Amino acid sequence: MRIGIGLGSNLGDRGAELSKARNWLRGIDPSAKFSSEYETDPVDCHPGTPAFRNQVAELNWTGSLEVLLQWMQEYENSRGRKTVRRVNEPRPLDLDLLYAGRNWIKNPRLNLPHPRMGERRFVIEPLAELSPGLRIAGLPGTVLEVATWFRGKKGPLCRRIV
Repeated sequence: MRIGIGLGSNLGDRGAELSKARNWLRGIDPSAKFSSEYETDPVDCHPGTPAFRNQVAELNWTGSLEVLLQWMQEYENSRGRKTVRRVNEPRPLDLDLLYAGRNWIKNPRLNLPHPRMGERRFVIEPLAELSPGLRIAGLPGTVLEVATWFRGKKGPLCRRIV
């Protein structure tokens, strides 16, 4: 199935962290696609939180989503993410499962599609670059339509940089 993964970094060499994460994800699926990188203001973070670099990946996955989530969390930890931390604390790398085909999953470890992705321009903009016609349950239109709506509103910075 086709899955979406959000990548973000706001500590250290953010571009290098995203590059390493892309290489790691290519190890899972050599045909993985990646959006451009975006410079984004922190959303729902503590005052003084550094800006993020974000992007979205799409890859094919045929295994257990719980196993993939575990691998992602282990990789985040290997890159310096603390296992015990405050909510939305700065981190070298953040990987989020966004969707998995048309699956709806809600359990204590996994909630797909990601419940806040439609509120996050830093997810929708890069995803619209990869899959503009994609429809995800819970969004009020295609990903491009939601991105266009975001562009018409004032809000946190989200600008393509690479």
